[in-house]
Amino acid sequence: MRKSEVLAAEAVSCLNRALSALRDIWEEIGIPEELRLERTGAAKNHIKNLLDMMVAEEEHLKEQLLRSVAAYREEIDGLCAELRVEPFQTEEGSTILQTVKDLHSHVEVLLKQKKDRKQELQALQEQDKNLCDILCVSMFSIDDSAVPSLDELDRYRRHVASLSAEKERRQEEFVSIKRQVVLCMAELEHSPDTSFERDVVCEDEEAFCLSTDNIANLQSLLQQLEARRALNEAMCAELRSRITELWERLQVPEEERQSFAVHMTGSKAKTREALKLEVDRLEELKLQNMKSVVQAIRVELAKYWDKCFYSQEQRDAFSPYHDEDYTEALLQLHDIEVGKVKSYYETHKELFEAVQKWDESWKLFLELERKTADPSRFSNRGGSLLKEEKQRAKLQKTLSKLQKELESRIQAWEQEREEPFLVKGQQFMEYVTEQWQLYHMEKEKEKQERHLKKSRQIETEMMYGSTPRTPIKRRVLGPHTPGKLNGTSLSTATPNSTIRSASGATLFHSPTSRLPPSGGKLGQARTPIRVAAKPPRPGHRERNKENLSQLNGTTLSGGCSPAAPAQRNHSVNSVASTYSEFARELSKASRCDTSSRILNSTITNAFS
Repeated sequence: MRKSEVLAAEAVSCLNRALSALRDIWEEIGIPEELRLERTGAAKNHIKNLLDMMVAEEEHLKEQLLRSVAAYREEIDGLCAELRVEPFQTEEGSTILQTVKDLHSHVEVLLKQKKDRKQELQALQEQDKNLCDILCVSMFSIDDSAVPSLDELDRYRRHVASLSAEKERRQEEFVSIKRQVVLCMAELEHSPDTSFERDVVCEDEEAFCLSTDNIANLQSLLQQLEARRALNEAMCAELRSRITELWERLQVPEEERQSFAVHMTGSKAKTREALKLEVDRLEELKLQNMKSVVQAIRVELAKYWDKCFYSQEQRDAFSPYHDEDYTEALLQLHDIEVGKVKSYYETHKELFEAVQKWDESWKLFLELERKTADPSRFSNRGGSLLKEEKQRAKLQKTLSKLQKELESRIQAWEQEREEPFLVKGQQFMEYVTEQWQLYHMEKEKEKQERHLKKSRQIETEMMYGSTPRTPIKRRVLGPHTPGKLNGTSLSTATPNSTIRSASGATLFHSPTSRLPPSGGKLGQARTPIRVAAKPPRPGHRERNKENLSQLNGTTLSGGCSPAAPAQRNHSVNSVASTYSEFARELSKASRCDTSSRILNSTITNAFS
């Protein structure tokens, strides 16, 4: 049971007790029944009126609450329409008082939303106005009398954010351009002479209108100033280049150059004027020293010819290079040629540098190849020989790689320009092929020189005897009597004896162990000595010459007639260069009696 029902039951109980008490009092007093009825009726009417009044008041309260519900519903509908939200729905089964409470709370929420949106709209409009004034653009289109929707507010916020970002971007751009404009004006010594230039340079940065037109005009102003500065810089650079060129040609001392160094930077009017005066002074000095200037420019021209790998024919095609009449016209021709070759080199600089790299690698390769012929390289310590071999292997790979890369690049270059790329008057691959051919020819020439040197060494050994490579011990010699040599005693000659044929050269023998001096003791051991090759004594040489004259000028008996040599000298063409040739000639001579007597006489004279 509810408390209200309990209280109602207690009220009824109190009413009954009160009526019972009234009846008791009336009974004691003795009030007649008629008066009791009257008094009971009055009490009932009084209670009834009181209760009716209370019920009326509660009915009135109910009516008020219902009117409030209706009013709240109407207000909520209006706010929902303004705020563009879904209508509010109360919960089913709710009491009137709960409904009023819920509607009242929702009305307050909607009113707060309306207030917040209006305030945000006002703030966004203020920001929009300020940004639009700075950027010179129109404001966002929105009905400020109505409550904006959430979507409108979101779009408005994004619009204002984009304007803020644009303002920051333009502000940074303006500040950057303004800084450059100020620098350019300072370098050009230019003061603002228009209202726009004064607004840019003199006014506050925040007060400048960042419209697209103003930014475009500012960029145009910067471009104009930069164009003027670039023109001045180009003029100064050209003047400085001319000054440096004339300094080099005229061999101006370094002290004089350093005194002018203060004007070698910058492009202000004062600097330009100083550069022009220096060029004029040097030009006048050049006319006074025309010969040295032309010779200096010829050195520069030769340098660029070398860089461009010009052949001698290409160089000779510029005939003024050898002209000795030093005039202004000759200097102009040289200037034009230097400019043409220099421009050609700068245009294809990367390609020429690659060819230069190949050429340097090729020269290093040739240097390493020359080192291989040096016998002293084998006595070096510290692993230098291994390093050379590694360097040679690496260099061969580098040459091959560079050659392939250059071949492809040059082919592309020739296809693009439809003209051959010449290296010293040849196409690159022809030049490379020629270098390899020259290399192989040089190797073959060295090989032939080694063979020739070896042949000459054999010739010398055949004429004067060979030199022992290692010291030998002489055997103990006993009594010895040299045997007589005759036509059949050639076998008694020492094995090391070398006899020239009858082809026109002198016959000598190799050094052999000689008899001990007459005063020496036989059988005495002697210290081993190194036997050195000695030329024949003059007396022996004369006797050999006589024998040769007999061999060369007399017809030998027995039908052996050796032909006289075309030239009687000791060149490699007039001597037997091999042992087999010597044996053949000796065999021919042994078959001739007269030749044998002459040979025996020659050998006897050689040993005497």
